[in-house]
Amino acid sequence: MPATRTDTAVPIGRHDETRRLDALLDEARRGRGGALVLRGEPGIGKSTLLEHLRSGASGFLVMEASGAEFEMELPFAALHQLLAPVTGRLAGLPVPHRTALRTAFGLDTGAADPFLVGVGSLGLLTETAAERPLLCLVDDAQWLDRASAKALAFLARRVAAEPIALVLAAREGSATPELDGLPAHHLRGLGDADARALLGAALRAPLDDRVRDRILAEARGNPLALVELPRTAGLAGMAGGFAQPDSVPA
Repeated sequence: MPATRTDTAVPIGRHDETRRLDALLDEARRGRGGALVLRGEPGIGKSTLLEHLRSGASGFLVMEASGAEFEMELPFAALHQLLAPVTGRLAGLPVPHRTALRTAFGLDTGAADPFLVGVGSLGLLTETAAERPLLCLVDDAQWLDRASAKALAFLARRVAAEPIALVLAAREGSATPELDGLPAHHLRGLGDADARALLGAALRAPLDDRVRDRILAEARGNPLALVELPRTAGLAGMAGGFAQPDSVPA
């Protein structure tokens, strides 16, 4: 039977997405792993959905990494971040796999073989998942270093028989060819009814209908814009028009 979530909150307008993510967790609990790439524009709610997953992962070991623009030129930086909680298990891997990971993580000198790094990473995860299921979350995947992106794609294609769920979030249109071909869900802007509901929940005071309509038009269904525009623009500014924020998190 599917596990019951301890929380009931679902992000407004994201019932289809949360059902798919909850199903991914339930399948992993049964030993049938899977991977999914969430894609969408900044502010569309990718990180919110990762938090939904995190909050529903009762009984899972949650392992996380996040791409960083300033680490894109550092091979295996994101993979190191993801696997840090289980590197104590390196000694239990076959020597070639252990050596490849130690080299990738700067513990030994030499060049790391990408295939052996992938196999070693899978070995670490499967050994850990034998004790309890794993949820691996990777945010800002558009900024992954290429070596990590290749390793994560390798893992994503090989967890189907393991109690492992791997979910990555990346900006729509970002150049992440390593993730192409993986199961993906493209997040769109909220529909009018959901956008109005989210805006209403974000407001702390009544709002003139004309101003409300302008916010809805400017936000174009972007959840973060719907929440932030009323906070960052005074009523005079809102009445005069404003643009969707240029810099918003995922």
